[in-house]
Amino acid sequence: MAMSFDAYMRDMVQPMRDELTRIGVQELRTPEEVSDTLDNVKGTALIVVNSVCGCAAGQCRPGVARALQHSVKPDHLYTVFAGQDKEATAKAREYLAPYPPSSPSIALMKDGKLVHFIQRYQIEDRSAEMIAADLIGAFDEYCG
Repeated sequence: MAMSFDAYMRDMVQPMRDELTRIGVQELRTPEEVSDTLDNVKGTALIVVNSVCGCAAGQCRPGVARALQHSVKPDHLYTVFAGQDKEATAKAREYLAPYPPSSPSIALMKDGKLVHFIQRYQIEDRSAEMIAADLIGAFDEYCG
């Protein structure tokens, strides 16, 4: 039996999901999960808008992983997957205003307010080390 395109894409994308979930980042797969989680989150929360693009693989996910090795980090770690969990991603982006949709991107919230945001254009031309350093600076400022 032939595999459906959706099943094929799920299989292709799973390693990209696993790259974050294996380091403790919780996936939010539905709009309800996003609103239930983000409406009630206390303290600091990192939200990674994951994607299949090369800059997500080469810079974003490795930069997040490196930053999370720092001694100071957010209380909560979440991710949505743009292009895969479309409704969840759209819901998450409501919390990232006034920034336009950007995939990948990384947000840091404190007590429900967006305090730091890294857009795609700030990921594309920077190394994983530079992204990690940017996040570590934000962690030190807001999570300490």
